Amino acid sequence: MKIYHNPRCSKSRQSLALLQEAGVEPEVIEYLTDPPTAEELTQILDSLQMEPTDLMRTGEAVYQELGLREKQLSRQEVIETMIQHPVLIQRPIVVNGDQAVIGRPPENLKSLL
Repeated sequence: MKIYHNPRCSKSRQSLALLQEAGVEPEVIEYLTDPPTAEELTQILDSLQMEPTDLMRTGEAVYQELGLREKQLSRQEVIETMIQHPVLIQRPIVVNGDQAVIGRPPENLKSLL
């Protein structure tokens, strides 16, 4: 099991704690310093059954600065933007094999345990 984690995020910390309380020691990936590759992010999106725009944090300053609301980007361009600016990726994401959930709220993780 992997968790794409931001230690400064309370929901991410809660999700990690929930996994550990369940006896799971996931691989912790601090995605802000170690962002996923395009292939990894595509696999995560497929597991979540989401489009990249659904996984994007639209309230982040960089979203506004880049004018992303007004741009018509392809799926691949959105993925590349999220890799270049990982703060735009929703958090935390927990992956177990071909299943994944977003830990907002942390109770979402129960489906993976």
